[in-house]
Amino acid sequence: MNQEAAGLIGLLILLLIMLVRFQQHATSVFGSALLIMLSAGFIDSADVLRNAANQGLATLVMLVLISYALEKTSLLRRLSRFLFTASVNGSVLRTISFSALASSVLNNTAVVAAMLNAVRANKKVAPSKLLIPLSYAAIFGGTLTLIGTSTNLVVHSMLTEQGKPGFGFFDFTFIGLGVTLSCGAVLFFMSRFLPEEAAEYEKVTEYLVEAELLASSPLVGKTVEDAGLRHLDALFLAEIVRGKQLVRPVARYDVLEAGDKLIFTGNVHKVNVLKQFEGVSLFADDNGLATQTLTEVIIKEESVLKGKTLKNSGFRARFDAAVVAVRREGERVSGKLGDIELKAGDFLLLATGPDFASRHNLSKNFYLLSGIRPENMLSGYREKITWWGFAMMIALSVITPVELLEAALFLLALLLFSGCLTVNEIKRRFPVEIWLVVTSALCIAAAMNNTGLSMIISGFAGEALNGQPPLLTLIGVFLLTYLLTEIITNNAAAALMFPIAYSLALGMEVDVMPMVMGVAFAASASFITPYGYQTNLMVFNASNYRLKHFLLVGTPVAVTYIVVSLFLIPRVYPF
Repeated sequence: MNQEAAGLIGLLILLLIMLVRFQQHATSVFGSALLIMLSAGFIDSADVLRNAANQGLATLVMLVLISYALEKTSLLRRLSRFLFTASVNGSVLRTISFSALASSVLNNTAVVAAMLNAVRANKKVAPSKLLIPLSYAAIFGGTLTLIGTSTNLVVHSMLTEQGKPGFGFFDFTFIGLGVTLSCGAVLFFMSRFLPEEAAEYEKVTEYLVEAELLASSPLVGKTVEDAGLRHLDALFLAEIVRGKQLVRPVARYDVLEAGDKLIFTGNVHKVNVLKQFEGVSLFADDNGLATQTLTEVIIKEESVLKGKTLKNSGFRARFDAAVVAVRREGERVSGKLGDIELKAGDFLLLATGPDFASRHNLSKNFYLLSGIRPENMLSGYREKITWWGFAMMIALSVITPVELLEAALFLLALLLFSGCLTVNEIKRRFPVEIWLVVTSALCIAAAMNNTGLSMIISGFAGEALNGQPPLLTLIGVFLLTYLLTEIITNNAAAALMFPIAYSLALGMEVDVMPMVMGVAFAASASFITPYGYQTNLMVFNASNYRLKHFLLVGTPVAVTYIVVSLFLIPRVYPF
């Protein structure tokens, strides 16, 4: 093994360690690896430019931008109203089917966001019976087509970089259909073990609410008991922040002082009961915004708020809104609202100003669940143009020789010309993170070729695995990719495993398609924890689920997914 190949192996090991350690900063980790490879001479600027303009990557970027226009339509929300019947089993079956089918052509995170509020608000079936099935079906439904999940498109872009023709639109469908039907059946059966908490639905709205005790308040100097703060309707005084001191738990005899930050938990829709107390000011009141009409949102993975506090994010200036309350599952949220470091998946309750609905950065940062809708939602002929244009794009790429990239380019131009998208929206929604991760992954593959590491892996496969059934190697590649998906992110797992799987296939002198499909399907699976995939985190935060519910339902779904995938892949794409 030459020195350059050994150095690249060391860099890949370091890259994996950094991805595990800094899961929320995968873009920075991959970007740093790209710069190191460039400075070490593993790749040159020509490699970077060629990979940055990869055809598969360009297709992925186009589809992400087009999906933004689809998110602005109301079709999913209108259709989701028909999911619920008096029968629990019927509602679960409809939710699984609709979520899986919608995710086959739309971003699965957007599908869950569009359906989430309808599921939570329905009065026929307990939301806890539907939310995990909603998320899981969106995940395995994305395996039905090339555009169902970004992972498929990432693998597609890396395959085309190797000089292969890439995937067709329905190349995933037969395997994906087997996975979807089998996992859907297991999910339908396991849903009966999910809790039924319709009567406790209001617990879903247990937020962290902050109020300040002003110096002019008559409550100053009184005990918590005497001030009447211990027996509020659906609100509980959880802690008091007094300067740098945190009083928790709060006792009935604790004396209130001017400037105390009163931290409540409970049903946030009762928040205005605090207005009955003279000299008690809500966190949002400091921004001069009324709290009579509240808007509920979820912070997106790509939001500029992620990792920032409300105090240093310039929230009011950015969105013409103020945060009334914060909710997060999986860990305790404590302290002053302004000092809480925000994370993707956090639920915020906002008091909004007159310009909130017209801000074009809302869709970049939030999924809006209830309350005020942004003015840039599509309706009328623009909504029809978006949906029929999307259907025409798929039809052209499937039926005619027109490539998906070309069809997507024309559709994007149509959306711009018709006003369904604006240039500013495209600037804001350009998927810089995905583009950088995939470009870096393509450069890693180029570095493996340039340093001879690909040949070393191929030689190892040819010698050590000679005479061994290729299925065993496929199983190893699949399980390792699946493990990485649970530890890091799905796109990062696919990016890391593709060049290895591809080199192993070449060394064993077998068709590369089974190995490549194994990477794509394994990287799309995340069922056992609420933290492995954003849709899981969204339903976790929107419910009273515990980790045990994901383990109980997700484990048999994951096992079924793995077994069916490994059974079907070598039969649809023989070695």
